[in-house]
Amino acid sequence: MKIFRSEQIREIDDYTIRNEPVASVDLMERAAEQLLRWFIRKFDRSRRVIVLTGPGNNGGDGLSLARQLSENRFNVEVCNVRISDRTSGDWNINRKRLEVETNVPFRNIEKADDLPLIGSGDVVIDAIFGSGLARPAEGLATEVIRRLNDSDASVVSVDIPSGLFGEDNSMNDPEAIVRADFTLSFQFPKLSFMFPENSKYTGEWTILPIGLSRRAISSTEAPYLFLDNELIHPLLKRRNIFDHKGIFGHGLLVAGSYGKMGAAILGAHAALRSGIGLVTCHIPSCGTEIMQAALPEAMLRPDTSEKLITEIEQDDRFDAAGIGPGIGTNPATQKAFHSFLLNRHKPLVIDADGLNILGQNHKWLSVLPVDTILTPHLKEFERIAGKTANGYQRLERAIGFASGYNCIVVLKGAHSAVVTPVGRVYFNSTGNPGMATAGSGDTLTGIVLSFLAQGYTPENAAVLGVYIHGLAGDIAAGKTGYESLIASDIIECLGEAFKRIWRSEDQSAGTKFGN
Repeated sequence: MKIFRSEQIREIDDYTIRNEPVASVDLMERAAEQLLRWFIRKFDRSRRVIVLTGPGNNGGDGLSLARQLSENRFNVEVCNVRISDRTSGDWNINRKRLEVETNVPFRNIEKADDLPLIGSGDVVIDAIFGSGLARPAEGLATEVIRRLNDSDASVVSVDIPSGLFGEDNSMNDPEAIVRADFTLSFQFPKLSFMFPENSKYTGEWTILPIGLSRRAISSTEAPYLFLDNELIHPLLKRRNIFDHKGIFGHGLLVAGSYGKMGAAILGAHAALRSGIGLVTCHIPSCGTEIMQAALPEAMLRPDTSEKLITEIEQDDRFDAAGIGPGIGTNPATQKAFHSFLLNRHKPLVIDADGLNILGQNHKWLSVLPVDTILTPHLKEFERIAGKTANGYQRLERAIGFASGYNCIVVLKGAHSAVVTPVGRVYFNSTGNPGMATAGSGDTLTGIVLSFLAQGYTPENAAVLGVYIHGLAGDIAAGKTGYESLIASDIIECLGEAFKRIWRSEDQSAGTKFGN
């Protein structure tokens, strides 16, 4: 699924209207029908519904929905936030339909005190502004938004929370943005939904299909993609009956230090559960018995040091390598890490303490092998790339970083972003808050290492690794709940994650995301 900028979505709308062909007001009706279906599933008819409209087409969506809700016996009223008398043509048509075909009360809000008292049992439909908003809300709109945010009502935003920009909100007024409980986005998610600071505005968001032109969607270029099974399924390689373990690669995992051998166990176990043929772990010698007892399927290459990684022998028999989980940042380990980078010419994934070492030695970034995969969480990314003020700026920094160092950056988070050297960005749709737990990143490193060793391109290895890691976490959370989920649960659910992808169990357009 592509993620388009606001102006691109308008162009796709226009193309659909011209070439389906469909009247713009009928496309609005189609959108309102999808809103209605969602609303009927979510709320019962005992609740009062207040529809807040603005003068544009987002307000027109709200008017169409108000009429359809009334026709379905909901107790609904419309409050039009009169910030302008210049209403759109489709708004005017739907206002007339509401007046002629229903008895829905309609009032103009000239000042904030004109708003009715909003109770905790009410549902408010926010249809004031759409994604075309170009400057922060102000005046009457801001006053209404603040009152709405101060209420205890359930708030449902149409397409995008009013006041939120579709992309960069760096210069926006946080007090002039609706804080929705639910956001119903038409056809595509908005780029701003991908950033953590905006989750308090979007709440739980859902994509609703409204039948926009497939041709226009296909032909419109977008650097941002939202990962789903439709994209992931074709990337996985099918196994043949005469395949053997040598076909699926040999990976080297450099991990662990005294007291942190669990990182090596989790990474190697995840690699093995993700289809790698062979995995060898370079570990401090103190971990030999621990590893062999915990994971007999893994081979070991003990370091000469008992407690640290101090020298990493180069060996061309390894098809790919992963380095960083639990290795610490001791000067001897840093020296071994640097030497390893200088002599590494095969696919590589770097995580955890490997990233922390790079953060202390920025000049070493210039010797990263081409297409090296870095998997930082937000703080680790700050250490290697510098601080940013928000998610949008962080994404822009990651795009520049990936291009400048010819590497792939996996920004880990609620919608982990895989950023490629050419500026393509894949946002993940799987995963959950329960995965914010010790060792979760080590399992991702092992999964990505496995795909690299199996011969997947670094880009595909990162994309597959992030998606399957999150999907296994979702399956695990379904069994344990968020609070009880641990990294080992993710590994144990990898098999079911692969099975789900092979069964082509696509995520439906009504899948929920966010809080």
